[in-house]
Amino acid sequence: MPLWGIIHHRGRRSGTAYATPIALVPTVSESLFLIGLPWGAKTNWARNVLVAGEATIAWKGREHRATGPRLVEPAEAAALSKPAFRRVVGRFPAAIVLTRANGAAEPRDVVPDR
Repeated sequence: MPLWGIIHHRGRRSGTAYATPIALVPTVSESLFLIGLPWGAKTNWARNVLVAGEATIAWKGREHRATGPRLVEPAEAAALSKPAFRRVVGRFPAAIVLTRANGAAEPRDVVPDR
């Protein structure tokens, strides 16, 4: 199961384009992306995505536009994930849920996230 992806986002203050490696959690809905936040919701990339209201996710060889990011508590993240992942996701302090948007994502200049 390919869990690894790259989330492309912009710095909330600088506007710099970043690319951050992420692990996508398989969900019960094909219309959602779920990203566990094992280090909490205050990581810079998560804050950037929440402020911007969108991101691009490179996954399975394609670019996916993702909109409407929102933080969810562990119980909701577990309920949204496939059964095999619920126990792990339910232990994270938070997760981000994004909706898969229709349409191709635009290419962008990127600085690797540190």
